[in-house]
Amino acid sequence: MFSKLTSILQHAVEALAPSLPLQEDFVYHWKAITHYYIETSDDKAPVTDTNIPSHLEQMLDILVQEENERESGETGPCMEYLLHHKILETLYTLGKADCPPGMKQQVLVFYTKLLGRIRQPLLPHINVHRPVQKLIRLCGEVLATPTENEEIQFLCIVCAKLKQDPYLVNFFLENKLKSLTSKGALSVISEEGPKVQDPVSGDVSQPQELSGATGVEHMESEDEPTHQMDELSASLDDLNVTSLPEASAIRPNQDYNLVNSLLNLTRSPDGRIAVKACEGLMLLVSLPEPAAAKCLAQSACLCELLTGRLTSLYKALPQSVDPLDIETVEAVNWGLDSYSHKEDASAFPGKRALISFLSWFDYCDQLIKEAQKTAAVALAKAIHERFFVGVMEPQLMQTSEMGILTSTALLHRIVRQVTSDVLLQEMVVFILGEQREPETLSEISRHPLRHRLIEHCDHISDEISIMTLRMFEHLLQKPNEHILYNLVLRNLEERNYTEYKPLCPEDKDVVENGLIAGAVDLEEDPLFTDISPDNTLPNQEWVCSPRASPDHPRNDGKTEVHKVVNSFLCLVPDEAKSSYHVEGTGYDTYLRDAHRQFRDYCAVCLRWEWPGTPKPLEKCDLEAAFFEGHFLKVLFDRMGRILDQPYDVNLQVTSVLSRLSLFPHPHTHEYLLDPYVNLASGCRSLFSVIVRVVGDLMVRIQRIQDFTPKLLLVRKRLLGLEPEGPIVDHITLLEGVIVLEEFCKELAAIAFVKYHASATP
Repeated sequence: MFSKLTSILQHAVEALAPSLPLQEDFVYHWKAITHYYIETSDDKAPVTDTNIPSHLEQMLDILVQEENERESGETGPCMEYLLHHKILETLYTLGKADCPPGMKQQVLVFYTKLLGRIRQPLLPHINVHRPVQKLIRLCGEVLATPTENEEIQFLCIVCAKLKQDPYLVNFFLENKLKSLTSKGALSVISEEGPKVQDPVSGDVSQPQELSGATGVEHMESEDEPTHQMDELSASLDDLNVTSLPEASAIRPNQDYNLVNSLLNLTRSPDGRIAVKACEGLMLLVSLPEPAAAKCLAQSACLCELLTGRLTSLYKALPQSVDPLDIETVEAVNWGLDSYSHKEDASAFPGKRALISFLSWFDYCDQLIKEAQKTAAVALAKAIHERFFVGVMEPQLMQTSEMGILTSTALLHRIVRQVTSDVLLQEMVVFILGEQREPETLSEISRHPLRHRLIEHCDHISDEISIMTLRMFEHLLQKPNEHILYNLVLRNLEERNYTEYKPLCPEDKDVVENGLIAGAVDLEEDPLFTDISPDNTLPNQEWVCSPRASPDHPRNDGKTEVHKVVNSFLCLVPDEAKSSYHVEGTGYDTYLRDAHRQFRDYCAVCLRWEWPGTPKPLEKCDLEAAFFEGHFLKVLFDRMGRILDQPYDVNLQVTSVLSRLSLFPHPHTHEYLLDPYVNLASGCRSLFSVIVRVVGDLMVRIQRIQDFTPKLLLVRKRLLGLEPEGPIVDHITLLEGVIVLEEFCKELAAIAFVKYHASATP
C-alpha cells in the first residue's frame, strides 16, 4: 500500500515539475529501476507493489515521443542509450529470474510494446535481436503459467516483424555446437554468428556489435558512479536463474527457437493461446527465406505436432460414426472451432471429436498451402508417412464392414476438404500409388490400397460401394493430373482397344475433301429412324464438326454430331422410356449442366497440356493386349448390372462415369463417348456395355405385364409427383431403366457440348 501511495505522489510531482529533456527523463526512469535492485532488501514483494511497471511505461512513452519528433529512420539519444547500455539484455535477465515476482510479465509487455510501437527497424541491432532471441526461449517452457498471454503476444509481434522483413529471420536461426561444461550445465558455442542478407544490396554479412563493453555492469552513463553499477551487477548475480538442462552428447544442431516456443504454446489448455500460436506458425512457414524453410523442413517437432495431433484426434473418434453425419457435418475451419455440444440440439455421438479432427486437418492443409515449397513438401510427406500410411491405411484395409465404412467416409471427407496442391499430391500417391505404365493384374501387389479401394466399389455392402464411389468421384474433381492418368489414361494411351483398318487411296481423297465415303444422313440411317418427339436437338447452327483425323474421319459435322447424340438417345427403346410423359425431363435439361461442368474441367486440365487429337494409330502398339484397368473394369461391370442393382448404387455408378466422360482428353472421349469406334476383338467400351444392357432389357420387358404404366408410376414417385403407395413389382428393374434412360441423355448432352467446344477457340 505504501509503495502504491509513493507511486501516486511521484506521478503528481512529475506532472507539476518542469519537463526534463527526453534523454535525461529516460535515464532517470532507468536509474529508478536499477536503484530498486541495489537498495531493496525485500525481493518477495510482487512487482505490482513497486514503481517498476510505471517506470517501464514512461520509458516506452519517451521512446515513442522521441521517434515522433524526429525524421523517419533517425535514431534519437534515448534509443541510442537503450541500445548502447544493453537495457534489453538486463531486462531479460530480470525477467528470467522473475525478480521481483511478476517481473517476467512486465518484461514481456515491455518487449512487445517496444517492437510494436516503434516504427524504425530494431531487430537488425544485435543488442535487440540477441535479447529477443533469449526471451523467446523462455516462452512456452511451462504451460498454463500466468504469463502465457504475454508470451504469445510477444511471439506474435516478433512473427509480424519477420513478415514485414523476412530477411531478419536469419537472426533467429542458430547454428550451434552443444557440449558439456565442467559444471554439467549446457554450454552453447556458436560455430558462426547469425548472418543476414541486406534486403537492398543482397550482400550477406555478419551483424556488427555496437561499440561498448558487454554485460549488465555497463548500463551506467558516463556520469554514473561505477561502484553503483557493480552493486547492481552483484545483485543480479545473486538472482536464482535456472540453468539450461544437461546435454546428453556433443552434436551440431540448428535451432529455430521461435518455432519451438510456438509449438509449445499450441498445446496450451487455453484455446485462444493455442490458436494464436497456430497463427504464428502459419506466418513463419510462409516466409520465403530458404534457410528458414530448410530449418522448418528438418523440424521433427513441427512434423510431430501436425501428425501426432492428427493421429490422436483420429483415434479419439468413435469406432462407428454414421457416414451421413461425416458427410454432412458443417464445414469446419481451424481456429473457429467454437462448437458447444450442450447448445447443439442436432448433436450425434462423436460430433465433438469429428469436428476437432476435421478442424485440425484443415489447419494442416492451410499451413502446407501457405508454406514455402521446401517446407510444404517435407510437412506433407510427414503426414503421408505417419498419418495416411501409419494410421488410415490399416483402417481402410480392415475386413470389418462397419470399420471400412467409417474409415472410407472419413477418407472421402478429407479428399473433399483438401485444398493444398502439395498435400493433395501426397494424398493421391497414398490412394493410387505412383505407377504410370499400362495397368496389369500384377499391379495389385504394387499398391494394395488402390486395389482394395477399387474392389470396394463393387462390395457386397451397397453402403460401402456407394461411399467408395463417392470418394473416387470427388477425387476425380481435384486438380491433379495423376488421378485420371493413373485410373484411366495410362491404359488407353496406345488405343489398342481399336481395330486398325488403313484407308484405301480413294478413301483418303474423300477425307481430304472433308467427307466420309458412303456417308449416310441421319434420316437415311435405319438404326435411328424411330426418334421420340421429345428428343429434338437444339438449334442446328450450334452443331460444329469435331477435329478430323486420318484414322477417324469426319464429315461436315452436322450429320456426325446428330448421329453421335442420337446413338445415345435412341439406345433405350421407346417402350422403356418414360421421360417424354413428364414435362421438363427432356435431353435438353442436361445441356446447361454439361456446358458448365465441361468448361470447369477444361479450365483445370488446360495446364496439363493434353493433346487435341488422339495418338495416330500408326504410332500405337495395337498388338499389345488391351486391359481397361481395374477402375473401368469395376465401373463397366457395375454398369452391366444396372437393371439388378439398387437405385442409389446406379446413380453413383453413372455419376462417376459421366465425370470421366467430361474430361477433355481425346482418348477418354473416344473410348467413352464415340459409338462408332471400331473395337478390337474381346474389347468393350461404355457404349457397347450399354448396348448389352439394352439387349437384356428388351427380353425382360416381354415378361412384365403393364410395363410402361408401371415405369411411369415409378418415375413420378421418384420425382415426388405421386404419393407413395403399394410396392410395384420389379421395382429394382424399373428404377434401373429410369437411371439408364437419364444416363443416356446425360451422355448425349456431354457429347454434344464437347463436339461444339472442339471447334470453338
